[in-house]
Amino acid sequence: MKRLLAVIFVFILSLDVSAQKKMTTQDSIKIFYENLFSTLKTKYLHKEKINWELIESQTKQDLNQYNTFQNALSGIKKLFDKIGATHCNVYYKQNKYSATVKNISKEDYSEQWKKKYDTKPTFEVKVLNDRYGYILIPAMLSFDISASNIHNIAQPLYNKIAETKAQKNIEGWIIDLRFNTGGNSWPMLLALYDFLGNNDIGGSLNSDKKQESKFRLDHGKLIEKSKTISFIHPMGELLDKKRVSIITGLFTASSGEVVAMAFKGRSNTKFIGQSTYGATTGNIACKLPFNITMALTTSYDCDRNGNYYEKIIPEISISKQDNFDNLLLDKNIQQATEFIDVK
Repeated sequence: MKRLLAVIFVFILSLDVSAQKKMTTQDSIKIFYENLFSTLKTKYLHKEKINWELIESQTKQDLNQYNTFQNALSGIKKLFDKIGATHCNVYYKQNKYSATVKNISKEDYSEQWKKKYDTKPTFEVKVLNDRYGYILIPAMLSFDISASNIHNIAQPLYNKIAETKAQKNIEGWIIDLRFNTGGNSWPMLLALYDFLGNNDIGGSLNSDKKQESKFRLDHGKLIEKSKTISFIHPMGELLDKKRVSIITGLFTASSGEVVAMAFKGRSNTKFIGQSTYGATTGNIACKLPFNITMALTTSYDCDRNGNYYEKIIPEISISKQDNFDNLLLDKNIQQATEFIDVK
């Protein structure tokens, strides 16, 4: 999931404890799936291509086998597989329900990547060799898409970059998206405002891949259709002319792909690493009954010029040559610094 642009309240259900006790398991399952189908039939990107009567009938038959509400949620996987909802997710308590995920073999990624991933990497800004700025942007998932919450997430991230640019004479920057497996792209894009500048940075396409909206940054504000989504307080000079290397990997997905796409069309930019996962569709957050949230696919993502990409394919391909113990020995980083050093 990447852009949580709006929350759609498809069903308002107030249940106190006593009311919940009176409702049977089958009542709860019926209410949930009725609302799930209503939302999908109204908003899902590929809704016009689905035989909903057949899919609903098959799903209702499948649901008869479940004797608890939580077990019935496992039916979401089968439903999403049938309708091709590969980028939709349903969140209930600590669980996520989704379609069958694409398998990435252990042979396709390095031990160094897995070792770093297992540490649950967080946002990093550092200086390499006293010359290169390095920014690691991992996954960031937040269902609170209010302007204030996005600002509260983005501003500290931006500040770390701004402090580094003020303290050091950085020759060029490296933005590492290898651990950005998804989430909300808005704080990420705002954090990178200095590099993107006052420009269009992306947009969304409808089911026919016709552009329906644009997103732009303007003096620290993130704007869609003249509406300010959120903002940061900029500091110092822009870095929109500086050389920037974007590193992607097999697990760069969703919001990670949106961030990479925002740099498409930017001058002095080089894409390095492996092709991305391929989840370049836009999601919104939908509230469903029983405090359940769905990330629902409603659009295709595009770059600042309206171009769609199934994946982001790097200009310089590098595979399984990561080194997070010593970044200067990482082949991706070495290629990034070579690009920065070109006069």
